[in-house]
Amino acid sequence: MTEDFATRVKESPEGWLKAMGIEVTLATDSEVRAELTTGPEHLQGYGIVHGGVHCGLIESLASIGAAIFAISRRQHVVGLENNTSFIRAVRSGVRLRAVATPLTRGRRTQVWEARVIDPEDRLVATGRVRLLCIDDDQPLAGKQVTSALHRER
Repeated sequence: MTEDFATRVKESPEGWLKAMGIEVTLATDSEVRAELTTGPEHLQGYGIVHGGVHCGLIESLASIGAAIFAISRRQHVVGLENNTSFIRAVRSGVRLRAVATPLTRGRRTQVWEARVIDPEDRLVATGRVRLLCIDDDQPLAGKQVTSALHRER
C-alpha cells in the first residue's frame, strides 16, 4: 500500500501525538516519519527530554506503520514490547526527526525499528517495537477496535 496516511493521522482530533506536538510527515506501510520541536512539556527534572517522549514517539510511529500494513489484511495491531535506547541528551528548543521502518511483518506479529535524529543528524534514540496482529473480528478487551486509519476512504 503506497497511500500516504499522514493527513489522516493529522486529522485525528485528539491523542498522544497531538498532545506532544508531534507532526507525522509521512505515513505508509513501509515508512513513517515525524517531527517534533522539544519544549518544556517534554522535559524531565534535569532539563533534558524525558525518555518517555522518545519511547512514545518510537512506539507511535511503529504502530502507525504496522496498522497501515494490517488494514489490507483486515487486522489491527497492538504493541507487545518497546525496547528504546537513549543515545544523546536533548534539551528544549531542538527540532527532532524520527523515522520508523519494518524489520519483519508476519501473520501474527510485526517488528518495526525507529531512529530519532537531531538537527546535526546525530542519533538521539533508537528502538524496536513488536506488535501483535489481531483480526478485525476479534475484540480487544471486550470492545471492537476502531481507529482513524480504518475509516472508509
